[in-house]
Amino acid sequence: MTTADPLAPFLWLNVSETEGGGTLGVIYSAAFLRGLDPAEVVRRFSRGDDPGVESGYEELDEKVYDFVEETDGGCGGGHVGVLQVGEWSVAVEPWGWTATDHELLGELSKGCEVVAVTRHDYAADHSFEYVVDGTVVTGYRLRRPFDRYGADPDRLNGFMRELGMWLEVPADEAAWDAAWEANWPNSVARAFALAAAVTGVPFTADLLDRPMLVGTIAEW
Repeated sequence: MTTADPLAPFLWLNVSETEGGGTLGVIYSAAFLRGLDPAEVVRRFSRGDDPGVESGYEELDEKVYDFVEETDGGCGGGHVGVLQVGEWSVAVEPWGWTATDHELLGELSKGCEVVAVTRHDYAADHSFEYVVDGTVVTGYRLRRPFDRYGADPDRLNGFMRELGMWLEVPADEAAWDAAWEANWPNSVARAFALAAAVTGVPFTADLLDRPMLVGTIAEW
């Protein structure tokens, strides 16, 4: 009897730049917001300045491309696309990282629950955040899950162990090598598998085929 690989649905998010980077490239964020509709999510990202427009991922990608060209890429992607999946809104931020910024997370998570993942190959600062009503419950850098932080840093340990993450702080060189081998490969895919375990919403490629509400991201 074979067991399905829990990372398989998320490997499309982990494609290296040398292999093309995948659909979303090597810099992006995705956030899952429980109990908020897409209009409210766009309102929070834009600080109330943008009601959003109904669109698709291709149009979102074009807006992001134009914004990055105008700003030389240092200000993120400038836009977010949001779609509804059950009781969660899923916010996709190509070429962006604001979804895991703690200042913005405080605003995004008011009165709700947020799970957010950022991949940023250039900054080497991939991150996972689980936040409830402004409080970071558990967070970690994707390649260092043994350095967890938050109000309850061990809350998700069961899920994390099931996904093969090394959670103990390495005690010696051999342990560091073992932790590296356990945590480095597919670290982004593991984070999205963890997000799916928490939210029940797998961030699969077909979500980008759905209509979404696209809005701007305010400066933070």
